[in-house]
Amino acid sequence: MVHSYLSTNGGTPQKPKICAVSYLNTAPLVWGLLHGPQKDAADLEFAVPSECARRVVEGGADLGIVPVIEMDRHGLTPVSSLCIACRGAVRSILLFTRKRWEEIETLAADAGSRTSVELARIVLRERFGASPRVAAMPPDLNRMLAAADAALLIGDAALAVEPETSGLEWLDLGQAWFDLTGLPMVFAVWAGRRTAALDGVEAVLEGSFSYGWASLDAIIRSEAESRGFSRELVAGYFERNVVYRMGAAERAGLEAYLAAARGLDGAERAGRGISDDDAERSRRAVPQR
Repeated sequence: MVHSYLSTNGGTPQKPKICAVSYLNTAPLVWGLLHGPQKDAADLEFAVPSECARRVVEGGADLGIVPVIEMDRHGLTPVSSLCIACRGAVRSILLFTRKRWEEIETLAADAGSRTSVELARIVLRERFGASPRVAAMPPDLNRMLAAADAALLIGDAALAVEPETSGLEWLDLGQAWFDLTGLPMVFAVWAGRRTAALDGVEAVLEGSFSYGWASLDAIIRSEAESRGFSRELVAGYFERNVVYRMGAAERAGLEAYLAAARGLDGAERAGRGISDDDAERSRRAVPQR
């Protein structure tokens, strides 16, 4: 049995509180924490990415899977080289429109991840010269496109759509970023506050992922059934789309993304349309595992 403790309270070891993202892409990272030797090593909870970031920043969690834009914004510290990234198409971050991309003036976006919203703005600006206003909406594609020129779906909501048969113009933002930069896109990392004592946590996270990757067939069966996806979709997503280890190319991609995001002026920042209240509404809409 694995034990890891952040601190002591009167000599009593305290389990770390970990907030993990509730989307499919997290499953291999947390499988050991849910079902393996790391099961009793931490108190694990689930939320959308922006809510994970809020809990870490405000002290409700010791660490979490945090969108990289929030890590940068709040000065959080990565605690592992594990990440959620892609080297081309990611499949779970999709942008749709019925118009020409150059004509996009409004963007309806799921408030669950500010990193993805910022990425959409970067791609639309750099590739098409468009700088849309953002409005936060629940992830319902038809309603989003009835209210705005373009719609951004992330996570399981994007995976549930077949973009090729949607009859819409669409972009996979992982592929769009790669086409712009030639670099991977890093969406989220395990991170905590700089003031938190995180001794031993990296080993727990690494162990959980190692257990999960060794159990990938079981994850595919379980997650496909529980989320209503085909096994082929889930297997392809894990094996071809998502990258879980940050190497040199991923670090370069992360630096390029953060530089581009910082370069957006105040009128173009994703936070203009994606407020903390929007993120809270997204959090309440996510079923807990």
